Amino acid sequence: MPGLLRTAAAYAWRLIAVGVVARAVFSVLGEFHQIAVAVFLGLVITAVLRPVADLLARFVPRPLAVAAALVGCVVLILGVLTLVGESAAGQRSGLQKEFVTGVDRIERQLEAPPFRLPSHAFDDLRSRIGDLLSSHRSALFSTALSGASRLVEVLTVLALAVFCSVFFTHSGDRQWRWLCDQLPAGGRRHFMVAGQAAWRTFTGYTRGILLVAATNAVLVGIALFALGVPLAVPLALLEFLAAFVPLIGSPIALAVATVVALASKGLFIALLVVLLIVVIGQIEGHLLHPLVMSWAVRLHPVVVALAVVGGAVAAGVIGAVVAVPLVAVTWSVHQALRALTDAPR
Repeated sequence: MPGLLRTAAAYAWRLIAVGVVARAVFSVLGEFHQIAVAVFLGLVITAVLRPVADLLARFVPRPLAVAAALVGCVVLILGVLTLVGESAAGQRSGLQKEFVTGVDRIERQLEAPPFRLPSHAFDDLRSRIGDLLSSHRSALFSTALSGASRLVEVLTVLALAVFCSVFFTHSGDRQWRWLCDQLPAGGRRHFMVAGQAAWRTFTGYTRGILLVAATNAVLVGIALFALGVPLAVPLALLEFLAAFVPLIGSPIALAVATVVALASKGLFIALLVVLLIVVIGQIEGHLLHPLVMSWAVRLHPVVVALAVVGGAVAAGVIGAVVAVPLVAVTWSVHQALRALTDAPR
């Protein structure tokens, strides 16, 4: 019994120490979260652009290859945003009429059996919404101003991320070797092995989740276009962005598509979109995500769910996006160091 207590106490103080260190790290990152997010985005951009830059560097000088890869990525993003903007602007005139007709259709369905809502309920709802907007006009204006300042902050973070990614892509390996050379000789090997495992997992997860997001976006775009749902391209882009939050991102994006389909095309098309949610969820959960995790580190769905929820509670949307790759990298580093320790000398 005393031996069991000593073992439990030994593990307890280690867990407490790990918790204190983790809390301190997250507190520091919270104080400098813009820099942390910029470095994270810089690593994401590097994971995507590094293979392209390495390929181009076989034919042109390295700086020119990095510049060409970065410019190509920017042109691709701007092209997608232009396509989304033109698609939304081209459908603007017809969308207003479709949504007004769709809202009237939904009201009639709710007034009919089995709901039997009174017709004056919708009039009261509209008047209350109007009164709410008029009474909170100053608050909405201040919110818009804070949103503008937040936009400046986001653009600053993106600029810093691109700046970091240029140097990471160009000479990240040399920077890593320099950092390892500054460490004591005794722990240098462990640090190098941990860093290599972390980067291998991070790049595998990043490229895999991009594949999942692109596949989901293409499937959603094709299905919505075939069903005649308006704003198919913007909704496909929303699905692409939402796929970076595992498990819950895609259902939320497709729920928005369902609301658009219900308001514009009626209940039958909305039910077909719900069916689309189920089908794409099955493809993502049973085919695409297992493939991604096989490239990086296999994580149990419960671990993924807990990581996403915990990240969202700790840091909102950014935490939900960062949580899964952070857990995957941590687990891969643990396995690499354990294999190094257990290897015969």
